[in-house]
Amino acid sequence: MSDSVQGSTISDSHRSAAGTGAFSGILAGCGLFILMLSLQPFAGPPEPTAPGESTGNIVNQIGYFGLGLVFLAAMLGLTQRDVLARLGFSRWAVVFGIAALSALQSFDPTGSLRGLLLTAIVMIVVAGILVLPDDEHGFAVAAVNACLVLLLLVYAMLMVAPQLVIHGSEGAEGVHAGDWRGHLSHKNFAAPVFSIVAMIGIYGWRCGLRWRGTIIVALGVLFVLNSGSKTTLGFLPLAIGVVAMGRVTGRPGLAIFAHLVLVGLIAALTVGSVMSPALNGILKALISDPTFTGRDEIWKFALQRIAERPWSGYGYASFWQTPAVTGLEENYEASWDVRGIGSGHDSYLDAALTFGVPGAIVMVFVLMGLPLVDYLRACRIAPNRRLADLFVMIVIFMTYIGMLESFLLNRADPLWVLFALAVTGIGLTARMRAKPPQS
Repeated sequence: MSDSVQGSTISDSHRSAAGTGAFSGILAGCGLFILMLSLQPFAGPPEPTAPGESTGNIVNQIGYFGLGLVFLAAMLGLTQRDVLARLGFSRWAVVFGIAALSALQSFDPTGSLRGLLLTAIVMIVVAGILVLPDDEHGFAVAAVNACLVLLLLVYAMLMVAPQLVIHGSEGAEGVHAGDWRGHLSHKNFAAPVFSIVAMIGIYGWRCGLRWRGTIIVALGVLFVLNSGSKTTLGFLPLAIGVVAMGRVTGRPGLAIFAHLVLVGLIAALTVGSVMSPALNGILKALISDPTFTGRDEIWKFALQRIAERPWSGYGYASFWQTPAVTGLEENYEASWDVRGIGSGHDSYLDAALTFGVPGAIVMVFVLMGLPLVDYLRACRIAPNRRLADLFVMIVIFMTYIGMLESFLLNRADPLWVLFALAVTGIGLTARMRAKPPQS
């Protein structure tokens, strides 16, 4: 690749003023910090909405729109056009095209399209975080500093206002009393976010930011341990181990093969266990809670509804907490009242419910299959390997998390944002060469 287009996380414009490069790095770090923190941190569990009531949030709408404008202007002014052209617009056009078509048939097309627009605006910020820093070192510094500030803020809140970051004993979430949820509404959202923070710490350590990287890994893992999220505690070392195996052996293809085997195994023992009595029997012999905290009832319900509309689905953001569910009679035999559930606790089932089975297959292939191919391509470019390892580690980890939580195209949800960052980043590392630090 010619020198004029080098840089997988950076723009390759030769800026005359060092201050411009510093500004770009700071802006990228601030953007990542805001997306991980969200615009309404420490708010606690959201209040339930009445059937048909809008779930739009004016703070998010105005805040992310303004942030998107800032990052769009910065990218157009500071980043070379050939770098922007390599952000993978064609793939994202497929993803958002499927979502837009599904939104048109949703219960509230206007509300669905508004939510999808917010998701697209957030993607502008995601792109800016990747392409604004001058070089790989600039990206590493921006990402590590963003994670460090987030960790220091959350740990400070643990000391001065623990009731805002730890689950209490009141309400429906009282069963999680004492578990750390950080700045997010639930431990099951916070634990994966801080797991990815720990992965960024590993990447920072590999880039020479040893002290900061070590602190981030230690504090990130400590948070996950105190979150009480058993699945995250299992998936975090699994994802790290898969990528580390490929790097140590020098065979990234082996890591991808191991990952695909694990995907099949986890799928069989989660949703597969509600479809097959034999798999359910194996699961009962392996773990103490084969229901995954009642998720099996939600999955059974979701599978029934998918069978009713397998081709078209119900539309973007147009199933859970809409009349399609809230208008049903309560099933007193089930462990969960699905009428109050906010998601299917499975990204793949929710994709089928939203986009239909064909749309879900395409969506999952683009977002979780093609990045694996990108990783194999990126590993052939020596300067890109650290970045490629980071991004594929996040993709692998979130692929597992998707078996138990829903996050695909979920507006400004930090889980979706970090996953989208990794998908876009791994695509860049496959198409471009990371530029070393400028002298």
